Amino acid sequence: MSSNQELQARRQAAVPRGVSSATEIFAARADNAELWDVEGKRYIDFAGGIGVLNTGHRHPRVMAAIQQQLKRFTHSAFQVTPYEPYVELAEKLNRLAPCAGPNKTIFVTTGAEAIENAVKIARAATKRSAVIAFAGGFHGRTFMSMALTGKVDPYKKGFGPLPGDIYHVPYPNRLHGIELEQSLQALQFLFKADVEPGRVAAILIEPVQGEGGFYIAPFELLRELRRICDEHGILLIVDEVQTGFGRTGKMFALEHSGIKADLITMAKSLAAGVPLAAVVGRAAVMDAVGPGGLGGTYGGNPIACAAGLAVLEIFEEEQLLERSVKIGTHIMNRMNELAATNRFSCIGEVRGLGGMVAIELVEDRVSNKPAAALTKRWVEACARNGLIMLTCGVYGNVARILVPLTASDAVIDEGLTIMEGSLDEALGTTT
Repeated sequence: MSSNQELQARRQAAVPRGVSSATEIFAARADNAELWDVEGKRYIDFAGGIGVLNTGHRHPRVMAAIQQQLKRFTHSAFQVTPYEPYVELAEKLNRLAPCAGPNKTIFVTTGAEAIENAVKIARAATKRSAVIAFAGGFHGRTFMSMALTGKVDPYKKGFGPLPGDIYHVPYPNRLHGIELEQSLQALQFLFKADVEPGRVAAILIEPVQGEGGFYIAPFELLRELRRICDEHGILLIVDEVQTGFGRTGKMFALEHSGIKADLITMAKSLAAGVPLAAVVGRAAVMDAVGPGGLGGTYGGNPIACAAGLAVLEIFEEEQLLERSVKIGTHIMNRMNELAATNRFSCIGEVRGLGGMVAIELVEDRVSNKPAAALTKRWVEACARNGLIMLTCGVYGNVARILVPLTASDAVIDEGLTIMEGSLDEALGTTT
């Protein structure tokens, strides 16, 4: 079997550098929250395939559902000969999604594709073109989703011109000096200076920014956006691609705020690693697009839909929403204990909602200047010591935890211990 080094050399020769990888670890097998590389080394997985594995690697129920569907058929294209798993999963998501129903659902393949379709649907329903998003948000790498993303490097750099009629306002971020009121004032100024509300089709927001740094949208912001949208006939699109399916302790993060969206995009943990994404929204909005205006050859693949149905069963049977809250509380308590010591004064903030937890490193707690280099060293040290963890944030100084919600307490604690020792190592304080 090839080594990590050998495979890395082959990768560099065969794969363009634009497809980057967080580690040079080549996976050979995985189970729940553990992964083994091609050299047999074991790792604890706090990345979860970038939030895809809320139900863990190879959950037995998901594997069984996939195997059963494989015996029937693997593909027919829903637009040619439809099939029950697509309809059944749509029915269940229509009931679960925090939209002001009745709801309808379309399945696609990726989160970016879901965003693209949500914008199409919003424009068709409102007969308007403008879309407002937030700085620091991440919505994908296709052209429309890239335009909506609020971070230039590496997502937009060198790819212009991008689609027009896209506007950004600041996302509240108290640690870096942006208060809720400033975001709302910026939105009102945008209406005065750049685009009148009557031309805006939708406002798009992540209830917790994913790639942007795990910053949590104040619930008051979400409620005010709902009010503004209602006042001006604007649709509210909520991007739950990373926050959905239990990551924050609710099935969807928007539920924490008590409001309803018009459209919700979802992907990642929807099908436990099988490519599947969706747009769920109010039936009257979803039906604004005529026959043939939505779809895709692989959208709602029957194997993926079978996996998605299994995921929903797992959440109910294993009480993963409650588990997410418990995991998040435990991780935050442990990290806050470290932050309270002089030894780790580099921890500027520990934040989270349910099992979606981040640790932001700073050079000092007065200026809160981002410590990107230290964060990079920390994550690299974690990998050397047997833990896979990812960074995020506009400044690259945030470590994010996306451990499977099915992980055992022992495995989580082992990972947290590695995090602590690796931060010592990154700081150069180990002997």
